[in-house]
Amino acid sequence: MAEVRIELIEKRIGQKTILPPLTLTVHDGEFFVLVGPSGCGKSTLLSLLAGLDQPTAGRILFDGSDVTDLEPRERDVALVFQSYALYPHMTVRENMAFPLSVAPRAKRLEQKRIEEEVQRVAGFLGLSALLNRRPRELSGGQRQRVALGRALIRKPRLFLLDEPLSNLDAQLRASMRAELLRLHKELKVTTVYVTHDQTEAMTLGDRLAALNQGRIQQVGRPHDIYATPANLFVASFMGYPPMNLLSARLRNDSIQAGPLYLTRPPDAPTVNQGQTLTVGLRPEDIVVSPANDTGAEGAGFGIVRLTEPSGPTLWVTAELNDHDEVVTIIGSAQAGFVPKIGERVAVSAPRATLHLFDPTTGLRLGSS
Repeated sequence: MAEVRIELIEKRIGQKTILPPLTLTVHDGEFFVLVGPSGCGKSTLLSLLAGLDQPTAGRILFDGSDVTDLEPRERDVALVFQSYALYPHMTVRENMAFPLSVAPRAKRLEQKRIEEEVQRVAGFLGLSALLNRRPRELSGGQRQRVALGRALIRKPRLFLLDEPLSNLDAQLRASMRAELLRLHKELKVTTVYVTHDQTEAMTLGDRLAALNQGRIQQVGRPHDIYATPANLFVASFMGYPPMNLLSARLRNDSIQAGPLYLTRPPDAPTVNQGQTLTVGLRPEDIVVSPANDTGAEGAGFGIVRLTEPSGPTLWVTAELNDHDEVVTIIGSAQAGFVPKIGERVAVSAPRATLHLFDPTTGLRLGSS
């Protein structure tokens, strides 16, 4: 296991900056997730950690030792790719044994010992019955487990995973996430996991870093980032359906957000009357009810444009007219209420947690 310290790492290609100077610490034994949209630099950062690419500036340290200039084989890291990258002419047994078979002579194990290690890793990955098959004879989930096994058999100090579940169907992704968590708890290898899927990030990570355009926007535990996003990017990216972001103004003791009038939180930051804000509302805090619902506090009224059933929750996208402006809001339907497309509904936020942001800087305003 290893603590990973990235100090002012920068990556440029010609005049283009891929990663601006970036500093980050991954704790020993931690499952750390890098999450962000495509092209934000997360895979580039992983390649720098693996030694597959060299930074333009900065240092990478493992347990305090500078590894910036070391070759990949000298760093004792294992990397799992999105594409599995299995050798098609080799069996599962040969694929998993390969890292041990090509180890430096001084560290190379006897063939009997290699076979024991293959059997051990195959056992806890559920691959024992598949050792004589070739990759073309395996399902996507089985290939992914072979790729994981090939990485784990080396007992690396650092485990790097680059979107390893992206090619799997939804049900298999869920089961493989559980498998990854189980393996991490058993092996306790420091892990850096890259994904664009915020659900994976929230499910897997002890901590996560949200990246955008090469810059770290926020680092923290998944619950803390979801509950108190640091800026508008994190607020809109983390969570599905995404947070509603509405232009708002402070009106006496209430906040007017489009057609909605929201109770000002007692711990809201100090702002001037009439000051423009951006207010964030999670869809689960917004209630969509029949238009004649007299108990809908601070309600606006709108027209249903889309409904999305999601297990026990029905997400409703409604368009509300705010004078001459149309505001789109996503909320959850009141229990037992199933609105139709085009139906007029009441939209309210009676118990909503308000997230207030500066519309100019995009930064969170205080604690709310």
